[in-house]
Amino acid sequence: MGKVPSDFLWGSATSAYQVEGASLTDGKGPSVQDTKKLPANTTDFKVASDHYHHFKEDIALFQELGLKAYRFSIAWSRILPTGQGEVNPAGLAFYDELINACIQAGIEPIVTMYHFDLPDALEQAGGWANRATIDAFVAYCQILFDHFGDRVQYWLTINEQNMMVLANESVLSGRKSVQQSFQENHHMLLAQAKVIKLYHELDYAGKIGPAPNIAYAYPASSAPEDILAAQWFNSIRNWLFLDVPVYGRYDPQAMSLLQAMQVAPEFASGDAEILAAGICDIIAFNYYNSNTVAANMPEKGQAQTPTADFSVPYFFKSVSNPHLAKTEFGWEIDPIGFRITLHELYNRYHKPLLITENGIGGRDELAADGKIHDDYRIQYLSAHIQEMTQAIHEGVDVIGYCSWSALDVVSTHEGMRKRYGLIYVNRTDTELRDLKRYPKDSFYWYQGVIRNGGV
Repeated sequence: MGKVPSDFLWGSATSAYQVEGASLTDGKGPSVQDTKKLPANTTDFKVASDHYHHFKEDIALFQELGLKAYRFSIAWSRILPTGQGEVNPAGLAFYDELINACIQAGIEPIVTMYHFDLPDALEQAGGWANRATIDAFVAYCQILFDHFGDRVQYWLTINEQNMMVLANESVLSGRKSVQQSFQENHHMLLAQAKVIKLYHELDYAGKIGPAPNIAYAYPASSAPEDILAAQWFNSIRNWLFLDVPVYGRYDPQAMSLLQAMQVAPEFASGDAEILAAGICDIIAFNYYNSNTVAANMPEKGQAQTPTADFSVPYFFKSVSNPHLAKTEFGWEIDPIGFRITLHELYNRYHKPLLITENGIGGRDELAADGKIHDDYRIQYLSAHIQEMTQAIHEGVDVIGYCSWSALDVVSTHEGMRKRYGLIYVNRTDTELRDLKRYPKDSFYWYQGVIRNGGV
């Protein structure tokens, strides 16, 4: 196994609401992450890791680490406090400084335009269920292109759209119907297509694409019924969210499943043409673990709706994979599944691939020697990078890899108890402490990987 190409984008990632803090500072408006009810004993996002006030220090550490790329998101409500209307100059100024600091450090900025943080004013007006949000997103993205397009070469539209749809807390709690969730998904796909078309019309030299969470699903056995179940699962978990930006239309099998569930979205006049006109340049995706599914014949009278574990009666049900170890938080660890996923994506779409998140969360603690010994993270990242490198040598066009996360961020569901970073941030869910940064053992290990071209 050799090295990766010399121009490979070795990177790491964060998202605005999980890392920036300063949630209502300098004119930023509230997002849904600022107003939502959080799980008990979980920290809020008001301070997070305070990247907003520490970004110069953080970028200096990223430069020491040797990063070639930093994937971050722009907070929509920091640019447009209500999601539309008047621009907040302080928001533009912050990202100007952040992007310029990256470039001065020799780090390529990779920008995600929407990462789970819809402006609350738009949410109150109906959120993605309201077609007006489509135009609001397009107008917001044009501001970003116009202001930062001369310096940003890689743009990502929407982070993990499939997780927002398939793991929607409002649907699982019964506050929103499954059909409404897929209608919102349709509006997001339209918004994405319009933004991709706009970027190409503006004739920028960079690349743009989606950033879903993709993991190829295995059948639980060689039984034909289980293999068919895996096909159904892959269609609705993966291909539904990539066929549109690559081919300009819905995956037929996924649409068939939505119709069978009676949750297919309604198309307005012209929607099909909008989708067909927004073809991406690259595919960015996040990978953490694979999935295994089996045929699912329910009891008589059981409702035909999806559940929290992505099971749909008559089509598939999620099952545990006995061949895989698990993290302490119950996530299966499957580096070979990463390689399989890379092959499936490239064989299906023939687009350059950019890995935007890959990592493992754990309960990291500052040791008595003033260091953080996270060997389990080194093992996880090492195994996945080895499989990715092998996939590259087997013909897959991978242009970059970003670990999750560059520094400790507030985990959406577990707060600061579950840490992903290469850099430790000295705070807990209940104590802000001094927010001092400490490179972990994985920081120095990844530094060597980058220096040696992946070996």
